[in-house]
Amino acid sequence: MTDLTQELKSEEKETTHTIKTKITLEITGAALFSSLSIVVGALLMPTITNLLRIPGWFIAIIDLISLIWVACFFLFGVRAGLLCCIVGAFGLMPFDLSAPIGPLMKLAATVSLIIVPIIFLKLYKKEPGVRKSQKLKKIKNIVLYGVLGMLLRIVVMVLLNILVFLTVFSVYLDQISLAFLGLPEVTGLTAVIIGAPLINAWQSGLDLIIPYIIVFGGKLDQQFEIW
Repeated sequence: MTDLTQELKSEEKETTHTIKTKITLEITGAALFSSLSIVVGALLMPTITNLLRIPGWFIAIIDLISLIWVACFFLFGVRAGLLCCIVGAFGLMPFDLSAPIGPLMKLAATVSLIIVPIIFLKLYKKEPGVRKSQKLKKIKNIVLYGVLGMLLRIVVMVLLNILVFLTVFSVYLDQISLAFLGLPEVTGLTAVIIGAPLINAWQSGLDLIIPYIIVFGGKLDQQFEIW
């Protein structure tokens, strides 16, 4: 009986240690990737955004910040991914001329994209020896979750764009156009309603595909095996 008790206590201690180690790795990963996104936002994004800006809009055709946040989620898991997004968004505010609107919009877009796979992964019953990241790694799963996440992001961002351009940025509404589609004559709220879904669909694809290739294609998930 004594041996059994000691064995159970040993297993409990080992489990507790493993959980603490996992949480420490998640926090560390979130800190590193959020810091990286802040550095990129402060030093690189102003130049890159100007070079790759979508004509008639205030955003670039590719968002390096979101790529970093999604990569953190793929590599370190749910808690790390969400923490990275939140810390990164608030850390960007001193360097973003559109703050707090710009960073908060970026936060809303990225979280809307990854919240769907997060919910589905929570529904999976834990299988011994099978990490949840491996569920996400399956092509059919990431495609399904990605499409649903993209649709959610489009709905959220269209509504937020309409709200923002009718209030805080109303002075810029007439500058918004569909020139990037060869329709410079389409401006204002009509351009927002048509353009926002297209831009967010495009960026959603990049935000998922590029980090997926880096993390899972590069087998970084197998080296860390965090979640």
